[in-house]
Amino acid sequence: MSFDPVPPPYNHLDPTARFLSSSALDFLLIELVPMSYRVTSELSSPLEQTGTGPGGTVDEDEEREAVFYRLEGIGYRVGQGLVERFAKDRGRFGDTLEVIKFVCKDLWGLVFRKQVDNLKTNHRGVYVLTDNNFRPLSRMSVETGGRSGGVQQAAVVRAQPFLWVPCGIVRGALAAMGIQATVQAETTELPGAVFQIKTLPAK
Repeated sequence: MSFDPVPPPYNHLDPTARFLSSSALDFLLIELVPMSYRVTSELSSPLEQTGTGPGGTVDEDEEREAVFYRLEGIGYRVGQGLVERFAKDRGRFGDTLEVIKFVCKDLWGLVFRKQVDNLKTNHRGVYVLTDNNFRPLSRMSVETGGRSGGVQQAAVVRAQPFLWVPCGIVRGALAAMGIQATVQAETTELPGAVFQIKTLPAK
């Protein structure tokens, strides 16, 4: 599977070629967040009827956690599959930093059509990846007059769930290459995003 333009002589009739529109991935990411909130809400309805939770409802933090878990899990499976498909012919990576560089260049380029803008590490298992124009956030609109503090902050809060699938993709890709890690992301100003990877010691 490739996001790249189809070079001749390959075409849709080639039985070995697999192509995917990068716009299709954008639309999928856009739809996954509201779908996950909808599914979580529908699944919590029986809880509300039985009076589970304070006041008989699932609170906002519990809902947010359930949606995060669902979206991050989807991304995790995608990340694993991508590495199994695209890194299978590579030689073994020498160390964790080499794996992180693969994520920053190759995986990011494949999924988000560009490389990470900046990579920092404390050389003790923490890596910070900065993407100043993160593709899933680049098409998000801010309301008119949107550069004012309150409106910009509201847009940043609304954008946060759209980082959960990419967090899962990174964590799944790392797991497929033998690195267990936690991955968190945040945005302070659209369309930028910062991902923090903390590797976990081997058990």
